[in-house]
Amino acid sequence: MRYLKASAVAGCCLVLALMIWSMSHWNESRGVYDDICYLRQAHLFQTLGWRGFNTDLSLDSDRYLESRVLAVGLPSPQASGSAPCHNAMPATGKVVLQYPPGTGLLLATFPSGFQVIPLYVISTLAIFIFGLLALQLARAPWAIVLTATFADLAIYLMINPAKASYSVAPTLVICAMAGWLTARLWVREPQSAWLAGWIGLLFGFAVDLRVANLFLAAGYGLYLLGAWLVTRNRASLNQGLAFAAALLIGMSPTLLANAINAGSPFRTTYGSADAVPPAIDFTVLKFYVSDMQFVLLVIALAILAGIWRLSGTTGLQRLGWLVLINIVVNFAFFLSHPLFTPYYTVPISMLSLWTLVFGCLMVPVETMGKAPVQAAPRR
Repeated sequence: MRYLKASAVAGCCLVLALMIWSMSHWNESRGVYDDICYLRQAHLFQTLGWRGFNTDLSLDSDRYLESRVLAVGLPSPQASGSAPCHNAMPATGKVVLQYPPGTGLLLATFPSGFQVIPLYVISTLAIFIFGLLALQLARAPWAIVLTATFADLAIYLMINPAKASYSVAPTLVICAMAGWLTARLWVREPQSAWLAGWIGLLFGFAVDLRVANLFLAAGYGLYLLGAWLVTRNRASLNQGLAFAAALLIGMSPTLLANAINAGSPFRTTYGSADAVPPAIDFTVLKFYVSDMQFVLLVIALAILAGIWRLSGTTGLQRLGWLVLINIVVNFAFFLSHPLFTPYYTVPISMLSLWTLVFGCLMVPVETMGKAPVQAAPRR
């Protein structure tokens, strides 16, 4: 067991080294629209401080955005009055960035010209640490092998597909952290309002990275609301309130940015292509089914099926219901979204997998396959 676990750790270290070596050769000037806009947000924070929440195109006085746009062959934003990833806001009369401020804030912590590589390296190191934490919890040879395989996959995903958008790498770190805390809450500390609050805070921060990350919290909200409606006890109420309050606190930077740029905390800065009414699109479904994202979801669902078949732990079975609700809500949203990318459903897949892996590892191996212990009836 000791040598097997040491080999698993060595394998994770090797994958980590290969990923960092690859990241060290990245070029921050790929010419991708999203990259330009995230880096512009970071530039605003670096030059204007907290006034960088205002992303009005007129603030490009040093022509940072213009130089980036011209470098990829697009017309000057100053001349055309528009730029990629920017939208006109009638309520404020501004042309502003559509993205929330979180990714730009993270990039702004690193020096200009060397921002993307350290963001990805630190994010990948964080995933590596959670992989080691999972391996430390593994108590059987099969668990060590499967956990090591999953950890290697999680590290690899930090390049493909996480490289497609700068918001994905930190989002995947939050998914790992939330998965660990979720497993603790549902399996080890089912009455803890503090854990529910920390999970809500993490999802709030995730919204600051990508607005669509709000749906990562949707299944939790539905589950906690259902638990309170069924039990009507103080513990479930406290958990729901702690989760909701912390979620709002965590996403307060996005609400502030919306108020400044769009005129209201709850008015989106996204354009018509993204802010559309939900409608299931089976053309989009075809793209997801043929993509690696769908494989990750199938793996998560397979683990869920195994939990309900083999687990005798009530907490682990409840955890499975939470994950299923979250998968259904998120997948339904992205099927109703007219756009497709290779990373849209990766966060919910990895959140589900981290949650299930940690949940299974926190349950003693000997309880698997045994019926849940029922409390003796009162007389």
